[in-house]
Formats: sequence, C-alpha cells, structure tokens
Amino acid sequence: MRHNKHSLVLVLVFFLLLPLLSGCWDAMEMERRANVLAIGIDEADEIDQKKDGEVAHLKDSFLKPKGKLMKMTVQIAIPGRIPLGPDQGGEQKPVLVMSVVGHTLEDALINLQQQIADQVFLGHLRIIVLNEKVAKRGTKRLHDVLRRNPEIRRTAALVVSKEAASQYMKLMPGLDRVPSLYLADMVDNLSALGRFPPSFIGLFWTIYSSKGQEAYLPYLTIKQKGIIELKGLAYFKEDKMVGKTSPLEIGVFMAVKGDSEGGYGAFVQVPDTDEMVMVRVRSRKNKMKIERKNGLPHIRLKIRYECEIDEKASFKMKLNDSRVLKSIEKETAKDMKKSIEKLIAKTQAAGSDVFGFGEHFRAKLPQYWNSEIKTKENWARAFQQLTYDVKVDAKIHRVGMKAK
Repeated sequence: MRHNKHSLVLVLVFFLLLPLLSGCWDAMEMERRANVLAIGIDEADEIDQKKDGEVAHLKDSFLKPKGKLMKMTVQIAIPGRIPLGPDQGGEQKPVLVMSVVGHTLEDALINLQQQIADQVFLGHLRIIVLNEKVAKRGTKRLHDVLRRNPEIRRTAALVVSKEAASQYMKLMPGLDRVPSLYLADMVDNLSALGRFPPSFIGLFWTIYSSKGQEAYLPYLTIKQKGIIELKGLAYFKEDKMVGKTSPLEIGVFMAVKGDSEGGYGAFVQVPDTDEMVMVRVRSRKNKMKIERKNGLPHIRLKIRYECEIDEKASFKMKLNDSRVLKSIEKETAKDMKKSIEKLIAKTQAAGSDVFGFGEHFRAKLPQYWNSEIKTKENWARAFQQLTYDVKVDAKIHRVGMKAK
C-alpha cells in the first residue's frame, strides 16, 4: 500500500514538472531574424514616390493615408559578419543597407518585410536618424508605431540630420567596423563627455508628453570624408522642429537646464588688452526661483561656473597675477550671461520651452497653472511673455602648469 502511494506521488510530480520541460514555444534563432541596427527616415522624392510596394493597399485605392510618402533606409546585420573580436581582415561589409518607401512607418516596415526572407526584428535597433525636413514637418506620424512596438528599446538614440538620413546609413566610419554602432556610441558618449544632455527616444517621448517642456534632439551633420559632427541642438514645438542652436549654445542650454557636468570651452578676451584665453567649464551649479511679476511668469536664475584656463594666446600674459584672474572671471561671467539671455530669447521667439521652465511653474505654483495655464498650448504663449533675471558667477580654480 505504501509502495502504491509512493508511485502515485512520483506520477503527480512528473505531470507537474512536464510543462517546465516544453522549452520556449516562440523561440527563434538569431540567424533566422533580420536584425535592424539603424533606421534613417527621409521624405520621398519624385522618383521614390513611384516605388510604393502597394502591399498594405491596392493601387489607386482611396483606402490609404494621404500625403507624401516617406523613405526608410535601414542597416541590417549580416549573420556571421558582425565582428566580435580583433579584426581578421577582409573586405566583407557587416551590414546590408536597404531602402523602401511607405505612407507610414509601419507601411514601410511591411514593404521591407516583403523583400526579406527572414523576419524583421527591431530588438537590436540602436539609432533612428530623422532628416531635418521630416523633423520640421512633424514627428507625430512616427510616434504611434514606435511607441506601440514592444521590440524597440527606449534607450535607442534619436537624432536629427542636416543631410539625407540615408547618407548616414551608408557611411563607413574608420573608427568602427559597424557603422550603426559607431553612430549610436557617439550619441551615447556625448553625455559622458559633457557635450550634450542625456538624450534617447524614451526621454524624447516623456518630454513630448509633458505639459511644461518641449523636446530637443542632437543635430548632426556630415563633414568631409564621412566624418560626423555634432552641429547643435534641434529644439521642437510640440512634434515639429522649429530651430537649432550652434554647438557652443549646447553648453549654454545645459547651464540653464541645470546639468552640472561641464564640457565646453570658449575664448574670453582679457579686459583692457587684446589678448585671449581659452576658458573651459568643468562644472556648473544652478539655482532657480520662480514667481509672478506684474502678472507674468518670472524666473530668477543664478548660475555658478567652475572653470579653468586651458590655454593663453600670448606668452606675455602673466596668469599668476590675481588681478588678471579676477578680470578674466568677470569677463567670463559677462559673456556667459549674454549668451544665456540670447538663447532664452531665441527659444521664446519660437515658443519652444526646451528648458522646462513650465514644469517648475506646474510643480511649484499649481494654483496658477491650474487656473490660468492648464494646457501645453497656453504655456507656449505664456513662455513667450516670460520675464527673467540672470546672474552668473565664474570661478577659475586652475591655470595649469607647463612642462619644462
């Protein structure tokens, strides 16, 4: 009797454990997937307009979105050619570049799948490049499919390009054997180097959805021999790009926004002389006070820069003189104050609060926000009437040493 009970227990345990031995029912080998590493999106030209795959709609059917087609160019990893170790030589390209068109991004992805035997997989997508014309026309028609697709990582990079996005897909940079990885790493490392605030597609969607801030993205351009340069910051109003900054103004933007990590340097003229020195910002401290003044939103902004002198243009200048250093500090603060006021005025003219001032008013003056602002559109108008006081202090801690 005891033996029968023991056998019954073993049978029950066997049937309970059986489902765990079934494995992954939907598993798919990597070699059977078309792994998309990068996507470039442009407006389709007249020639591309004729390349509609007509996969998701019938020819001349009214059951299709209106408007111009978009051109999507992708980098697809070729199995076995992505380098995982030291270069073994050879001229085989690690990625395949393909272009398709579509009325929407999902339509373009369907047309892409029609030309590829393996399943298109976006789980390894590292970067999306938007041409400037696409960004200015509006990114709203791209958001839906990107936000609904569970394969797309929220940490993927999103950038705006001066040139056609398809050109970035075809670049072969010398510093990395996989073009998309080099481009994505470049964008990711900008934050670590203090050259750009944190920027990825998930953060872009978060800011886009907020009521008191407009979105921003890195603005890239291609120099000679395929060298990619960070040319500025593209700022948006709702889903449309409305302007861009210069590279140096990125540092100004980071100071107003409150990013502590420095990374930019600028020439400063020594007062009462014709000499110049290169002053580099190492860190920043930001204090902001918000209030209402004469019925309008008002901000008191105080920024302190911690700097060092990297270079002087003349050997005659004596940097060990405290009076000279004090004069350089005052001139540095004066120049930075002008730059901050100029950038705020520029974004005000476009109605683009990329600094997030509105979020501060929304958090700290909720009664004012709920009674008079309420919406993102109303804040865009209020931001254009915003008044501000800017105070800047600069402290030079090091002037460096010279080897002898």
